[in-house]
Amino acid sequence: MTEPQNLVVACPNCGKKTNYHPENISRPFCSDRCRLIDLGEWVNGTHRIPGEPVHRQDSEDSGDH
Repeated sequence: MTEPQNLVVACPNCGKKTNYHPENISRPFCSDRCRLIDLGEWVNGTHRIPGEPVHRQDSEDSGDH
């Protein structure tokens, strides 16, 4: 069996070079800190996927009780 190649990528948060390897549990980020910073930006709305907003109806609003 062959060894996986050592792929080096830039951390999407800070740009630091990091190994993209199964042993790096934070991949593609360089650390848990950068991974959590990115997660926080998704949660607070800084990062968004472009497109039309999706309007969901809650079960209370739909009249289905």
